[in-house]
Amino acid sequence: MNYKETLDYLFSRLPMFQRIGAAAYKANLDNTWALMNALDSPEKKIKTIHIAGTNGKGSTSHMLAAAFQQAGYKTGLYTSPHLIDFRERIKINGKMISKQAVVKFVEQHQKTFDQIEPSFFEWTVALAFDYFSRKKVDIAIVETGLGGRLDSTNVIHPELSIITNISFDHMNLLGATLPLIATEKAGIIKENTPVLIGETQKEIKPVFTSKAKIGHSPLFFADELISVKSVKQIHKKNDLFLEMNFNESTKKIICDLPGLYQTRNIKTVLSAIAIINSTTAFKINSKQIVAALKNVKSQTGLMGRWQILKNKPLVIADTGHNEAGIKELIKNIKNTKHEKLHFVLGMVNDKEVDKILQLLPKKAIYYFCKASIPRALDEALLKENAQQFNLKGNCYTNVQDALFAALQIASSKDLIFIGGSTFTVADALKVKI
Repeated sequence: MNYKETLDYLFSRLPMFQRIGAAAYKANLDNTWALMNALDSPEKKIKTIHIAGTNGKGSTSHMLAAAFQQAGYKTGLYTSPHLIDFRERIKINGKMISKQAVVKFVEQHQKTFDQIEPSFFEWTVALAFDYFSRKKVDIAIVETGLGGRLDSTNVIHPELSIITNISFDHMNLLGATLPLIATEKAGIIKENTPVLIGETQKEIKPVFTSKAKIGHSPLFFADELISVKSVKQIHKKNDLFLEMNFNESTKKIICDLPGLYQTRNIKTVLSAIAIINSTTAFKINSKQIVAALKNVKSQTGLMGRWQILKNKPLVIADTGHNEAGIKELIKNIKNTKHEKLHFVLGMVNDKEVDKILQLLPKKAIYYFCKASIPRALDEALLKENAQQFNLKGNCYTNVQDALFAALQIASSKDLIFIGGSTFTVADALKVKI
C-alpha cells in the first residue's frame, strides 16, 4: 500500500470517533492491551507525561513538549484529533512521523491487528507508542482522546499525570454530572505518581483528593502554586501574543498562543515543570521555559488555537467547541478590537447545540455551514436552531463558501471568527485566503 491507500484503510475499515462519534467508543482497554502485547509492550519502554481534561489539554501538551524540546530532550508528542494531516497526531521534536513509517507499520501489523479488530484510535495509539519506543525518545507527552479511565492511552505509567479542568462534554459517554466526568478523567491517576490539577473546582475537588489518597499519589493544584499579577493580549508583527506577569520569580512570560483562556494552561505548564524538576531527573530552567513559551507554534506545529489566518479583516479560528470553551472564546472576542463581528459557525450533531447557541453574541452576522465529516450538523438545522436565540445569518453547504462570503462582506476593521467545532476549523485551515 502507498500512504493514501494506508490512510483509506485506517479511515474506512476502523471505527473512528472523529467521523462517526459514540459508535467508535470502546468501553474497555482490552484491545489496547492486546495491541501492546503484540508489539512487545512499547508503553513500558518510554517515559511519559499523561494529560487529560475537558479543555486545554492540547495546548498544555504542546507547551510542555516545547519546554522539553528547548531543554534539549528528544520529545515525543501524541495528540488528537488532527486538523489537516493524520501525522499531526504523532511527532518527535515537532516533526511529524513520516508517511513511510505509517505505511510500514500498517503493512507489518495488519494481519495481527485484524484479528484484534481495533478502533482507529486504538490503532493510532499503538503506532505512536511503538514509534516513540523505536526512536528512543527521552520523554513522550501523551494527550488522552476522550475521558481517561477507559482511554486507549491509559496503559502508560507516567512521570506525572495532569488533568487540566472538567466541564460538560461527551456526557453520553462520560456521565451527566461534573463529578461523574471527573471520575472518568481521574482514571489516569496512577499509584505513587504525582498528579497535577490545572483548575480547582469546588464541586469536583473531592473526586481527585480521594483518588490520589487511595493511590498515595502526591496531589497538586496549579492555581494554588502559581498566581498571576496581570495578563494582556498584545498585537505585534501581524500576530497575537499573550503577556503574563507573575508574582513569583519568573517575572514575565510572552506566549505565542494568545487567548486569555491560555492563562490557566500556562499556569498548569509552569506548575508541571516545577513538579518534574523536583521529582524526576529531567531539568528545565527558567530561561528555557521563557524561550519555549514564546515559540510553541514554531517548535511543535500547533494550529487552531486563536490562530490568525488573515489581517484586515482580522480572521481568527479557534477549536473551542463545548460550553466552557465557548464562554472563554466569547470573552476573547470581546477583548479583540473590531467593528462588526462575522461568525462562521459549524457544529457536530452529537453536541448539546442549544446550550452553546444561547451563549453566542446576538449582534454578529452568522454564516451557518457544515464541516466535511459525517458527524457535522446540517447547516439548515443549525440555522433553524440558532434562530430560536435570535442569531441571524445565511446557510452555506461548506466552510469554504461560508468563509468567502464573510470575506466579501467584512470591512478591514471587522473580525471574522471561525469556530463551533474542531472540524469547522480544520476545513477553514485548508482554504487559501
